[in-house]
Amino acid sequence: MSEQSNRADPGGVPALVVVGTCAARIWGLGAVERLKRSFHRAGVSSVIEDGGALPADGAVVLARPEYVVEEKLVQALVDRPGVVLAVPGTAPGEQVAIMAHVAADHAVAADEMLRRDSLGAGQAVPAGLELVGPATLGSEYNEALRKREVPYVLSLIDEPITRIEKRTFDASYKGATDFVTKWCWPVPARWATKWAAERGIAPNTVTTVSLVFVLLAIYLFAEGQFLLGVVAAWAMTFLDTVDGKLARVTLTSSKWGNVYDHGIDLIHPPFWWAAWWYGLKWTAAPAMVGALDVALWIVLAGYLLGRMLEGAFLHSFGIQTHIWRPIDSVFRQITARRNPNMAILMVGALAGRPDWGFLAVAAWTVLSLGFHAVRLAQAAWQRRRGGEIKSWLLESN
Repeated sequence: MSEQSNRADPGGVPALVVVGTCAARIWGLGAVERLKRSFHRAGVSSVIEDGGALPADGAVVLARPEYVVEEKLVQALVDRPGVVLAVPGTAPGEQVAIMAHVAADHAVAADEMLRRDSLGAGQAVPAGLELVGPATLGSEYNEALRKREVPYVLSLIDEPITRIEKRTFDASYKGATDFVTKWCWPVPARWATKWAAERGIAPNTVTTVSLVFVLLAIYLFAEGQFLLGVVAAWAMTFLDTVDGKLARVTLTSSKWGNVYDHGIDLIHPPFWWAAWWYGLKWTAAPAMVGALDVALWIVLAGYLLGRMLEGAFLHSFGIQTHIWRPIDSVFRQITARRNPNMAILMVGALAGRPDWGFLAVAAWTVLSLGFHAVRLAQAAWQRRRGGEIKSWLLESN
């Protein structure tokens, strides 16, 4: 029997005790391996396999591998000693204990509790421990993904794997994003993520392929091959969705991967717009050249100013402008960012007027800047009058 450690970390970091076994696989990972990754990402690296000797001192977290638990719940459990995470059982009033964070002298009692099928209504837990549910242990608001929902706990035994994978994939999506990412990509992106996960493809590999499509789109736009360039651009945006979801569902996201992915996202759009303009320069009517030059400066300056407005809002009020009020989250779906702009350019290319598409992007950039500038001013005015600026996602339903 494998055992990486039989004592809790003396510095106060608990050891993970795996309680039971599970043969199910999700997103290409075995249940036990997924459990270990979840806790490793929460700072717990010492692992005691099922049946191993329990530690004599320190603290331990015990967990059943047949349950898929959202990362923020795992982190909340690690940060909160003396709790037992439980979910409703099949009979009224029953609870099923699935995870616990206890001192070593409670480890045996907690281990026995987690191995039971359920705790009957009113059945006491060991003294000093608190039985809590997912909604109590973890916040419903996910700041990183800009959305509000009850943290999930899913049984690999009681629920179909396909349903669990869909739920975990959906949970990896940002709440405030553009309409293409929100409405067009989820189903094909889930298939692609599943395919990549089962083959052990790393998220950074997907990001690298997306970078190839970034460069290909630049080349095709500059050559005036607008429709082919649009195909390459949409391929990039699709992979840009897949890489992040792949990292989250396989628990392999990293600081470097985040910098790599978001660095590409931040830098490449102005090059796309400049390449589109360059491709137009050689085919546009002479009367359109001046207007296209002005449009280029508007689009490039607008991209920079848009990011500056977003940064000013975040710096001033501590939240992203897209999640202040519902109208801001709705406008995020269509604001002059990469994907909405590409949709406009695609319509122009399909209509045989890529120049009109470019002018339309410039006009939409101006309107979007106006919206965000007004919202920044309104937030400043509200604070000046004593109002609190907080996300609508934090408000109770």
